[in-house]
Amino acid sequence: MTMNVVEATTSYETWLRSRAFVVERDLEAKHAAMAQAALPFMRATFYRFVQLWDEHASELAIARAQRVLGVGDLHVENFGTWRDSEGRLIWGINDFDEAYPLPFTLDLVRLATSCHLAIRERHLSVRAKE
Repeated sequence: MTMNVVEATTSYETWLRSRAFVVERDLEAKHAAMAQAALPFMRATFYRFVQLWDEHASELAIARAQRVLGVGDLHVENFGTWRDSEGRLIWGINDFDEAYPLPFTLDLVRLATSCHLAIRERHLSVRAKE
């Protein structure tokens, strides 16, 4: 039996509470943000993306896809700039807490999906074809 998103979220949050202290008020704020638009929902539900990956992207999830140390929860808002210890301006991925050996296609699909959602929600000012 396949879980729906509410069941998957409950299961994930139960697991999370068994591994870390969870500030319930922060979790409630996260749920409120998830309900506002598709991009925050996508950002907050990487666990669900992984659950559905094989079923919905089978041609991209095949065993032949090269496994790399993937970001996992890759999306347009995981890129940014910062200063390194020598003061140089650096641009790159700034969130690796879900890094895991994954088919490289998973990161590419999540990034492209997040771009389309950001365009639709007017957070990214390019056309989808670009």
